[in-house]
Amino acid sequence: MSLGYELGKRLFDAAASLAGLAVTGPLMLAAGLLIKLDSPGPVFYQGTRVGRHGRPFNMLKFRTMVQDADKIGASSTAEDDPRITRIGRMLRKYKLDELPQLINVLQGDMSLVGPRPQVQWAVDRYTPEEREVLTVKPGITDYASLRFSNEAEILKGSADPDKDYLEKIHPEKMRLALEYVETRSFLVDLRIIWRTLLLFAGRAEKETFDGGGSGTGRYG
Repeated sequence: MSLGYELGKRLFDAAASLAGLAVTGPLMLAAGLLIKLDSPGPVFYQGTRVGRHGRPFNMLKFRTMVQDADKIGASSTAEDDPRITRIGRMLRKYKLDELPQLINVLQGDMSLVGPRPQVQWAVDRYTPEEREVLTVKPGITDYASLRFSNEAEILKGSADPDKDYLEKIHPEKMRLALEYVETRSFLVDLRIIWRTLLLFAGRAEKETFDGGGSGTGRYG
């Protein structure tokens, strides 16, 4: 990939993440307050993920589960996971729990668009071909995020979410991630961002018409 694309992508990521943090700042403050009022524990969850070239980094999310949830359950999360808090369920529904990742983008650990970052045990299972996804920065959204906007619903009722994720979701997610690596361009990135915004807008509009607030779905 050309140096021009890499530089342009980084500049766009920095500018867009700064703008995003400025616009969503009040919303993030409100979310943080609700999290603290809803359950004991920190506002943010910092999960170790594998970044570009295999380097680990701490991915930020709003905490949507009980404290130390990663020590008492699977890495993959089903829609009906009992570890999810009341406010966490709402944040996941609209993917608001992912907003702090704009900080990861600003820091340079992530990009707005790229394959979703994975935990170490999942990366350790990659084939040599699949490790090509580690040649680009992980992102907040990509083809797979759009395709599996109902991932938690797919895993609902699973006795082993990690196993079902690997069997039912991972193969197609990886295919889409490799497709992005092979075809990425600034125009492709803009298209994915636009489709992601349309997905959110459509979901929010549907909730408005349905009366809002009662569902438990999430995507991503």
